Amino acid sequence: MAYEFERTQRIAVLGGGPGGYEAALAAAQLGAEVTLIERAGVGGSAVLTDVVPSKSLIATAEASNAVKEAADLGVQFYAKGESEKAVKPKVAINLAAVNKRLLGLAAQQSEDMRSNLIEAGVHLVQGEGRLDGANAVIVSTSKGGTDFDRIEADTLVISVGATPRVLPTAVPDGERILTWTQLYHLQQIPEHLIVVGSGVTGAEFASAYRALGAKVTLISSRDQVLPGEDADAAAVIEKVFTRNGMKVMNKSRAESVVRDGDSVVATLTDGREVRGSHCLMAVGSVPNTQGIGLEEAGVQLTESGHIRVNRVARTSMPNIYAAGDCTTFLPLASVASMQGRTAVFHAMGDVVNPPENRNITSNIFTQPEIATVGWTQKEIEEGVVPGTVYKLPLASNPRAKMMGIRDGFVKLFASAGSGAIIGGVIVAPKASELIFPLALAVEHRLTVDQFAEAFPVYPSLSGSLTDAARAMHVVR
Repeated sequence: MAYEFERTQRIAVLGGGPGGYEAALAAAQLGAEVTLIERAGVGGSAVLTDVVPSKSLIATAEASNAVKEAADLGVQFYAKGESEKAVKPKVAINLAAVNKRLLGLAAQQSEDMRSNLIEAGVHLVQGEGRLDGANAVIVSTSKGGTDFDRIEADTLVISVGATPRVLPTAVPDGERILTWTQLYHLQQIPEHLIVVGSGVTGAEFASAYRALGAKVTLISSRDQVLPGEDADAAAVIEKVFTRNGMKVMNKSRAESVVRDGDSVVATLTDGREVRGSHCLMAVGSVPNTQGIGLEEAGVQLTESGHIRVNRVARTSMPNIYAAGDCTTFLPLASVASMQGRTAVFHAMGDVVNPPENRNITSNIFTQPEIATVGWTQKEIEEGVVPGTVYKLPLASNPRAKMMGIRDGFVKLFASAGSGAIIGGVIVAPKASELIFPLALAVEHRLTVDQFAEAFPVYPSLSGSLTDAARAMHVVR
């Protein structure tokens, strides 16, 4: 008697960033035959040149600030041999050592992820990949592009990420004019760092390098830094920036940035010039989707080159999925990971709970941080969704007083009828940790009264969340 066995589903993943990594891992756990193609290293740019190293740099900046501000808490420093004479600490940053550490952390994280994939049974191929129709990927496995592998698959997952946008009038040279991926090769703190672009990336690096001791000028084309964020939150960050000595140039657009010996000159559209030692170009990113056979395979792209996907990360081709910054979904590492898992679950017939944009938390790692989830105050004010807003300054929080926190707030948004929490904003140190309870509330439609029933630790920063919820009590 002859027996027929169902063939294991073959899945090829192009790109090993957060989306590709999670897709490969989930597919292997579900029993698929998985091949992951990555040109730089598992983790992709998110781990090697973006999220992991940048947040490691920011952690150093936070430590530097903590030392500088310790005197406000009564911690005194003494000069050697002068035990009775308190001095104001001068913090020195060894940037070469900092960058060596953060790149080492990134490499270790990449290796840990690689080990996880191998242990799960994923076949890893290092090289440049491109689609060969809708059911195969061709990989160049040699530097000269003379050796190729052709990998056939039933399902393809594209997670090729994005790279910094380069303006023709401000071309990075890797020494004085830099993208954020090139900052980690600096050996010394820039004497004067010009940051072009006041979005998330520009604001984060401007905040970090100012804390590390660099003179910083932030050039923003909009009325305020972080133009796409909550207006109150952006106002707090801009106030902190200027109080800390940063020069913020709003309503100013850089027309060109050129190198002039050991300095750089940024020329604005109104003719003004800003001279500094280095310039960081933080003017967005472009998806790595050109020249990899997507359109030839029938995958639809937007005018900007992003891959069109639906809520389950499926493209215009039924067997091709996409995840991460190369898609039309939110460009967050956490979102890419969720997209990767969702794509594989859908492709393999598992239960799928598509991510809902409104329930996704995001964070900006300035000092203080900004964390958000759900509907925005602007949408409430414009009548897109009926809701009420309550804002509670952190200055009223007892733990904040103990910690010397001067800036920040908690803001909750609730449905005008039911009192269900539909969004929130937190501006505080480690807001990225404080936002999770609000994310759960938004996800599960908890009312302000239900949320307020929880017992926060006293004293704690999280106590401001329940205080705000109690203030929004809905009378029945």
